[in-house]
Amino acid sequence: MEQNKTVILEANTEGTEASDMILDVNERPEPLKWCLLSFQHVFAMFGATILVPMITGFPVSVALFASGIGTLIYTGITKGKVPVYLGSSFAYITAVQLAVTSMSGDVSAAQTGLMLIGVIYVLVAFIIKLIGKEWIDKLLPPIVIGPMIAVIGLGLAANAVTNAGFVADGDIRQMLVALLTFLVAAFISTKAKGFLKIIPFLCAIIIGYIAALCFGLVDFSAVKEADWFALPQFILPFALGEFSTYHFYFGPETWAILPVALVTISEHIGDHTVLGKICGRNFLKDPGLDKTLMGDGVATAVSAFIGGPANTTYGENTGVIGMTKISSVYVTAGAAVIAIALSCIGKVSALISTIPACVLGGMSILLYGVIASNGLRVLVDNKVDFGKQRNLIIASAMLVIGLGGAVLPLGQSATLSGTALSAFVGIVLNLLLPKKEA
Repeated sequence: MEQNKTVILEANTEGTEASDMILDVNERPEPLKWCLLSFQHVFAMFGATILVPMITGFPVSVALFASGIGTLIYTGITKGKVPVYLGSSFAYITAVQLAVTSMSGDVSAAQTGLMLIGVIYVLVAFIIKLIGKEWIDKLLPPIVIGPMIAVIGLGLAANAVTNAGFVADGDIRQMLVALLTFLVAAFISTKAKGFLKIIPFLCAIIIGYIAALCFGLVDFSAVKEADWFALPQFILPFALGEFSTYHFYFGPETWAILPVALVTISEHIGDHTVLGKICGRNFLKDPGLDKTLMGDGVATAVSAFIGGPANTTYGENTGVIGMTKISSVYVTAGAAVIAIALSCIGKVSALISTIPACVLGGMSILLYGVIASNGLRVLVDNKVDFGKQRNLIIASAMLVIGLGGAVLPLGQSATLSGTALSAFVGIVLNLLLPKKEA
């Protein structure tokens, strides 16, 4: 791999624009570098991917396996054109918890509902394929896309700050480790040369982890208790060996989960817009929103079938691509293979899970900031004129609603909030407000 290489995509090619990637989507790194770059993505997604099953009470090993197999399914359906990593979705936590509680601990409604979410994605993908995708540019012009991207990044800011320990009565040790992790990633990204420059987060996590060890913030009890090799604890709709089982259930607890699809489909569009801007491509046109939605939907259905959570594109991994300028789909697919392997190697996955939240928090401050900054980049690159009241109103409303905690109830267990509600408001205002001012 040539370190000074810059891939320039023809601006007049449909779905692409100028890109400054060191390694483009369809390019493959050398084996050793490939492995290290993939591990960097594993570290980026690991904390959030295992947190969802920990909150909902589902097996962590299944979530890790499902994220890997889901990413490979998505990569295959999109024909290897989008460097996406799919991890556990936070959007369904409340709905899943309510479904499980309503059925006295039975996961049948939750898993059936999540499988139906995957089916909804596929149906929407077919509709888009039939009626076309030109409407996307009309619904999502730069004045809507820019604030939407900013909300995605800034909406995660509180999680990064909390994990880093920068809160009232926070542990000074955690703050120091988070600060060190952040500074290592920042300095390596700006000062390092050669291959070291493109693995800043891997280096930051290693150094942050060592610092956490010195401060006594690492607990190895999970590693001692873990087996060296064990299959993920699948939950299946049929009896097989010693795996747990559930049954297909189509009661009200299941249907209550489905409205959340409105939220995650909106987030899907926003996430792919962010990634496309970073990579200098328009993934909503090539391979197309129908293909990306189908990949996401099939991955979620498969994950739910084996007892895992819903899948979604991960902003953490998008941030890694933005910082390292490595958008190779081989790297994200490699991370998926590593995740599958780790789900079966108990000691290794347990060791990775011992990385303190403050280390991940320090890294996330940079990752989420990169995503938000790309929203500003969209506005600047497209020369959006904020001297026009129309643009000012749209951006202002989206930012305040997206970041202010606004919630629009959609039913007993579903709400529209955050990025999804912000996007909805932006789209409506863009259609309603006159383009020519008096």
